[in-house]
Amino acid sequence: MASPPPPTPPILLVLIIAAAATTASAYTNHTVGDAAGWLYNNSTSSPAADYSKWAASQSFSLGDFLIFNTTTDQTVVQTYNGTTYKACSADDAEDTDTFLYVGGDPADARPTDLAVPLTKEGTNYFFSDADSGERCRQGMAFKITVGKGQGLPPSLNRPPPPPYAAPPSPVVGLVGGPNSTGQQESFFHANGGADANANVRAWCSGGGALLVFFAVFSLFLF
Repeated sequence: MASPPPPTPPILLVLIIAAAATTASAYTNHTVGDAAGWLYNNSTSSPAADYSKWAASQSFSLGDFLIFNTTTDQTVVQTYNGTTYKACSADDAEDTDTFLYVGGDPADARPTDLAVPLTKEGTNYFFSDADSGERCRQGMAFKITVGKGQGLPPSLNRPPPPPYAAPPSPVVGLVGGPNSTGQQESFFHANGGADANANVRAWCSGGGALLVFFAVFSLFLF
């Protein structure tokens, strides 16, 4: 009778569990549609795979990537807006919640691989708006739920750049012109300003007035 295997040392058991947990929570690349890719069959008017069924078989977390093996005549629209998703159109979408990838030019069908990072928790929607949304209506669309997982890696956890703001235009005005009020006031105060004006008024109401009186009186004497 064979003897049972020796018990696993506690320290080794901890290392095995830690390694398994790390592997299970690592970031994942999900190939959309698996081997079928992200394609549409114009002959049958149907997508190459059941993308909703494929999405339901996956588990998604922040930092994962969706890999679209497709062609440049296809489109990929990512949105967080359920209304945009149901409309199969990005025409009325907001710039902050909807993103368009790949060209969608029917005259250009070169193979291409597109990697889309998952950077927002919650429901993410994906669809094709090619052929005025007809491919989406035929099933070239799916939605996923993104969990937190390990959180975003540093390479994806960057704040967006600040919005562009044009520098203010300088206000140029001539002295005496309609925009020169401040310049006129500065010129006035620099040359005596209100104090000089007050002195003139004081002279007129005081000694200056007496001098004028004596000048007029002397005319009558001579």
